[in-house]
Amino acid sequence: MSDFLNYLNTADLDTLTKTPGITHPIAESIIAARPFNSVDDCINVRGMGKNLLTRMQSTFEAGENAPESRAMIQVDEEAAPAPLELSQPPKESAKAEDSFLSRLGRALLVFIRALFRLIAIALVIGGIGAGIYYGLPYINQKVIVPIEKNRIQISKLTSEIESLQTQLDETNSRMDALEKSIEAHSASLTKLDEIQATLESEIQTSQSETLLQLKQEVMFTRALDMLGRARLYLAQSNFGLAREDVNSARDLLVTLQTETKDEARGQAIARLDLALGNLPAFPVVAAGDLEIGWQILMSGEVPATATPAPTIEPVPNALP
Repeated sequence: MSDFLNYLNTADLDTLTKTPGITHPIAESIIAARPFNSVDDCINVRGMGKNLLTRMQSTFEAGENAPESRAMIQVDEEAAPAPLELSQPPKESAKAEDSFLSRLGRALLVFIRALFRLIAIALVIGGIGAGIYYGLPYINQKVIVPIEKNRIQISKLTSEIESLQTQLDETNSRMDALEKSIEAHSASLTKLDEIQATLESEIQTSQSETLLQLKQEVMFTRALDMLGRARLYLAQSNFGLAREDVNSARDLLVTLQTETKDEARGQAIARLDLALGNLPAFPVVAAGDLEIGWQILMSGEVPATATPAPTIEPVPNALP
């Protein structure tokens, strides 16, 4: 009891408050009421009681017995196994514990980040939509429509080229046919020249009326062949050669007209003179006169056909 009384008279504030139930005010009252002559005098302190005093005594005795227990443990430490350390419950740290404001701040930060992400996604989607809305008409106007127009124009040009190629092929075939006809007329004229030369030599020897008529038929045939070749030259727009053939045929017909006095051949010679006057300046009019002269020679009659008037400017191509 004397040790506990000494404890009551000498213990400081921290030591007294180690006893459960002894608060700072009670401990300060104990310190203010010192010294105590007996243990029971402590009961008179405000806030103290027998139970609390008994608790203080138990705490004091437990503290006194602790050094003895530790000494006994040290003596038997080599023989006894190492004591198990009792795990103490983790102390909650004020710094580790998140406060309400910090949690609220983090939640707001997460919300703001998510909001910015949503805004960015909305802007991207809006930009893509605007690009599609405004870009498709622009692309259609600037790219697709010109391409479609070019395609249509190319298709038209292709059709025109095919048509022109067809016309060119037809023209080439006609030109080939004209060339073959001209070659045939030229070959015929060569043979007729030879025949006429032979007949003239025989006429000089025999003075046969039959040979003279045959010679006139050969000359007439030569004139027709020359006019036919002249018509082909006009179809080829070869006006120089056409004029030469018309002139040669006219000379032959003039020779025959002198011998036969045929009125139809005289009209044909007049048409050939008109054709020679219109070549090469007015090939269309010359072709008409040549056609009329040809009909007169073939039929032996004068057709009631007016001569076309010459044009002011020469026509580059003559109709066959």
